[in-house]
Amino acid sequence: MNGAESLVHTLIAGGVKVCFANPGTSEMHFVAALDRIPGIRCIPGMQENVVTGMADGYFRIARKPAATLLHCGPGLANGLANLHNARRANSGVVNIVGDHATYHSHYDPPLAADTAGLAAAVSSWVRTSGTSANVGRDASVAIQAANTPPGQIATLILPADTAWTEGGVPGVALPLPKPSHVDQHAVIEAARTLRQGKNVLLLLGGGALRADAQLQAARVQAKTGCRIMIESINGLHQRGQGRLALDRIPYPAASAIAVLADVEHFILVGAKPPIGFFAYPGVPSKHYPESAGLQVLARSEQDQEMALRALAEELGCGSVVIAGHGEKAVVPKGLPTSEGFGQMLAAIMPENTIIVDEAISFGFAFYGASHNAPSHDWLMVTGGAIGYGLPAATGAAVAGAGRRVICPQADGSGMYTLQALWTQAREKLPVTTVILANRKYQILLAEYANVGANPGRTALDMLDLGNPPLDWVKLANGMGVEAAQASTLEACATLMRESFRQPGPFVIELVI
Repeated sequence: MNGAESLVHTLIAGGVKVCFANPGTSEMHFVAALDRIPGIRCIPGMQENVVTGMADGYFRIARKPAATLLHCGPGLANGLANLHNARRANSGVVNIVGDHATYHSHYDPPLAADTAGLAAAVSSWVRTSGTSANVGRDASVAIQAANTPPGQIATLILPADTAWTEGGVPGVALPLPKPSHVDQHAVIEAARTLRQGKNVLLLLGGGALRADAQLQAARVQAKTGCRIMIESINGLHQRGQGRLALDRIPYPAASAIAVLADVEHFILVGAKPPIGFFAYPGVPSKHYPESAGLQVLARSEQDQEMALRALAEELGCGSVVIAGHGEKAVVPKGLPTSEGFGQMLAAIMPENTIIVDEAISFGFAFYGASHNAPSHDWLMVTGGAIGYGLPAATGAAVAGAGRRVICPQADGSGMYTLQALWTQAREKLPVTTVILANRKYQILLAEYANVGANPGRTALDMLDLGNPPLDWVKLANGMGVEAAQASTLEACATLMRESFRQPGPFVIELVI
């Protein structure tokens, strides 16, 4: 058995079922081993940032890591942006990065790079296997690291000769770490704060946004009357009917500061204190009052549902039933607006849909307008590195095993990783992508004003995507995906409903 074969056996034993791949010469023995040894579904991506984004979306739904297969340092570098997003989402990923043979690297061949240094920028765990005998053992530790709560990036660098040399030994599956328990002292202190009745905000993030944790938060709110909000950007939020109608802290700095102005105390559950996405001249980085108290009930690596349950018990909270959120939404008519699009989503999405949101500037009103949707999961671009939507939707669809995925996708950021459409077509994945085509980088036009810059013609031309205009129908067709264009909400809704009846992907270019 060679090192590559021992790696495949180890991945299978460790529960890794999918490998998203963009291999090269150094990885051919691993590719051959994947072919010989059944048990891992291999899904190619036509660019490495597609591969890493698929792994991110997969973990957020499956709650278990996939493997990626990347080619040397430059291939890893191509995938860093979506690994950054995955890290910010606390997604577990096992990166397998091929590299030059150990005896070849010192000749400084063209693809030689500081692969370990690149990996360290986004990984919690990095190791280079030195011999074929070590590959299986190293892979076992990588799987364990990726599964460390709440999820981590683990990168195993595999020199080509460690893959092709005989002497590989499969690694044994190591125990998977469990979330740590919350400190009872933190529970007691949070209960004391809530009993004082000051303007307390229970701020939820991470695992606290899952339905079972929300139910415990609802018990606390019913007993104490505290406010509950969620972080501005979240890896996965379970929402819709049967879940709390929770507002996000607004993205715009002025709005966030205004919403939080009267908060006297924050209790953080899997969340961080609210700060600005960017710095702006004359605007504080902290969006909460300097006088507000900050108290951590549960950190991201702790069991947030258990923490909220313990808090509810400490307060003597009774059981609650989360009420419905009004009548079923109807599809609004006319030209697209952000609020109208959110209402349309709420009206037509199937139960248990996965929403992968990279709407950017057009999406600010989606959340508030879709509280009364059927129950669904909502994913966001956690690290701010655009080009996440199409790949994450692809990986989420793989993990969803038949669940409908809807991806509201800004046209500019969609161009970063449109190759994901090819993978969707190849795998026949149930993804409905709605390209929000304003043909400009609208978010940056708004940011000009926020930072106090004064753009001229050259600057404005750099943000124009209409010269020449992008034709997403043709782009999608070129990737093997059926597509159509719409210019009204009712036309978009009709096309979306049609796409739901099809087994594979569909793209709608919505002109806004």
